[in-house]
Amino acid sequence: MHSFALLGWFGAALSMILPWPQVWRSVARGRTNGLSATACWQGAAMPVGWITYGLLTGETVQVVTNTVTGLAGLSVLVTVLVKQGELRSGRKLLTSLAGAAAVLTAAAGSALVAGLTNVDGAQVSTFLGTVLAVTAMLSAIPQPLSLLRDRGQDLAGLSPLRWRLAAAACASWMTYGLLTGQAAVWLSACVGLASALIVCWVLITAARPEIARPAVAPAIVVNQLVIALPTVRIGRPIPSPATVLHREFATV
Repeated sequence: MHSFALLGWFGAALSMILPWPQVWRSVARGRTNGLSATACWQGAAMPVGWITYGLLTGETVQVVTNTVTGLAGLSVLVTVLVKQGELRSGRKLLTSLAGAAAVLTAAAGSALVAGLTNVDGAQVSTFLGTVLAVTAMLSAIPQPLSLLRDRGQDLAGLSPLRWRLAAAACASWMTYGLLTGQAAVWLSACVGLASALIVCWVLITAARPEIARPAVAPAIVVNQLVIALPTVRIGRPIPSPATVLHREFATV
């Protein structure tokens, strides 16, 4: 069990580190292009749900980890809403906010039930964990889906380091959840891992330079005879057609 706890804290350390490259890129440098508004809302709401889950189950690692990631997610969300005013419009706001509102409602309801009734906290945590696992699987979809649907969009707002750390953190949490028998943890981490790997793949392929094709020398046709002109290089004078004809027929 001691090794399980170490694995959990290793995943927690990665989770607490991973949002800050995105915070630096979006909050400090003002780059938000490519970020999904739905994913940003979930990035601020999901930590609240996991904090509540940690309090109900007595897992300090969940409380500490998600307090740090929640603050980072909230700062990115505020920056995205400020920079992209169209995301504050009624219809788009309702669409992107729906999932986050469901998570916050479930977390608040679970806390009230555990605090005001005789229901055991472990039983309430089972319900909340199920809601969080399902929501985590759904919230992992918007960001990679938006990238796959529009491969030509500006990705300057996405931090590659953040998504690499996310893949490592999700792999750690998935292993931790499997070893400790917490289905809510390993299921959500499994989907998060798949999402992070897709985003990493999109960023890597988008950063690859296109292979330059070799320059093709121009040609002229004189009396149905195709004569290839030499490739023009910068700094050298362009030969006249008469000079080229003289050179070509001199070699026959």
